Amino acid sequence: MLSSRPTDRPSSRSTTRRRSLATAGAATALALTLAACGSSSDSSSSMPGMDHGAKSSAPSSSSTSNAMGDMPGMGHTATGNGLAAAKDGYRLASRNTTLPSGERAVYRFTVTGPDGKPVTGFALDQTKRMHFYAVRSDLTGFQHLHPTMAADGTWTADLASLASGSWRVFASFTPATGSGKGQDFVLSRTVSVPGNATRTPLPAPAGSTRVDGYTVTVKGKPMTGMAHPLTVSIAKDGKPVTDLQPYLDTYAHLTAFHEGDAAFAHLHPTTKVTGDHGGPDLSFHAELPTSGNWRLFLQFRTGGTLHTAALTLRVG
Repeated sequence: MLSSRPTDRPSSRSTTRRRSLATAGAATALALTLAACGSSSDSSSSMPGMDHGAKSSAPSSSSTSNAMGDMPGMGHTATGNGLAAAKDGYRLASRNTTLPSGERAVYRFTVTGPDGKPVTGFALDQTKRMHFYAVRSDLTGFQHLHPTMAADGTWTADLASLASGSWRVFASFTPATGSGKGQDFVLSRTVSVPGNATRTPLPAPAGSTRVDGYTVTVKGKPMTGMAHPLTVSIAKDGKPVTDLQPYLDTYAHLTAFHEGDAAFAHLHPTTKVTGDHGGPDLSFHAELPTSGNWRLFLQFRTGGTLHTAALTLRVG
């Protein structure tokens, strides 16, 4: 978010033991699977190019369609890296190939199913039916919002001002009906923003960053294709933060994009939500499929304000 069977028949006790070990191994692998993500209906961030906002596509609810049941932070996990516009008969379709620079923009799209018709039934995932992301090719621009859907299946995403350059837009969703029912998809398309585009080098890997007076520290060294623990700690004025508010049924949302191709991955903390006093430490299971630099965007809420922190993580 990567022996040949012996000819003589084994004893009943040996067979039972092997089945028990296989079951335990499957359960362990399942527990390390990452959950997929959400955004917020808030729209406040002081980071240049890191705007985010949303119009809710469905009323908020504590009931989600998480395939992992009631485990804290464990929700849907989409397969693939999100770089394709179509998968398993589902397609992200849009007439928007360019968007204006320096002003608010509207991106309209549909998701068509295997029958070629727009899909109108979507399951709730992290209290929303559609999660939409816009990311600049150099990973300096990031927006995360929830579009609204018309009766005919057309989604409308209201984007904040975009800098000139190439952008990729992602749609994350789960069909509620049809052949893809219950399956998680992340599809994307590219869009151009005209103007004099200047590519900004990705900041070097670092263990911490600051946003809105908060210091965000990430500890852990993920390895390619392996589930690995990450710990995110949040402090302000040198003191641990303990007033994180629930954010889409969790305390933080972590999205990662790979340098070069903008491959997509998203994770959630496994920390249990216990009211408006989360923090300072949040635990994640990270499984990033490709080596290299990943740009992490961590979103958390305090005092009704959504903050977005960004840092670069090196994956070996």
